[in-house]
Amino acid sequence: MTQALPKLVTFEEFANCKPDNGRYELHNGVIVEMSQPLGDHEEIIVVLVEKLTLEYSRLNLPYGIPKTVLVKPPESESGYSPDILLLNRPNLATEPRWKNQSTVSYGESIPLVVEVVSTNWRDDYLDKAGDYVGRSPSRRVEIGIPEYWIVDYLGLGGRRFIGNPKQPTISIYQLVESEYQVSQFRKGERIISPTFPELNLTVQEIFDAGLQS
Repeated sequence: MTQALPKLVTFEEFANCKPDNGRYELHNGVIVEMSQPLGDHEEIIVVLVEKLTLEYSRLNLPYGIPKTVLVKPPESESGYSPDILLLNRPNLATEPRWKNQSTVSYGESIPLVVEVVSTNWRDDYLDKAGDYVGRSPSRRVEIGIPEYWIVDYLGLGGRRFIGNPKQPTISIYQLVESEYQVSQFRKGERIISPTFPELNLTVQEIFDAGLQS
């Protein structure tokens, strides 16, 4: 579980003074210490980073997957550290916080974000989905990230997000004209990525990643 420290801070205070040990995010002014993930969680990230890197390299796209970057919604005191963030490197010159804080805020800089669900699943389905792509068609999009994956390999999300009965699901949110469309993929299906339409990757390959060790 995440543990929140109650003192409210600005994003600038958080970015400049956050603790060096551990992994922290800022949620509406509250510093949140992220729990140590499970091994399966990390194995899935390893496989996804490998597959995505091979694909953007094959296509000769100017992308990269950094180790640690913060995503700041333009109009909130929040800062997220995604499990996987795909950077459009040429656009970093337009990011005012990039050089000094390794922080991005513009959707043009972030073609794709992936969150692998842990016990704090509400963060991925509610807070981050709201800031990345908008929670509903009527909600103003904060950042405008073109594509957002929620990899729920344990089926932890609420039934309104992954259906009933609950089962492991990958939800892909695609930004279309300032609104999102969500597609869901389950066991036996091939992932369809708007950013990488030729990506050859199945749901089972992703969910099995943590079972290889």
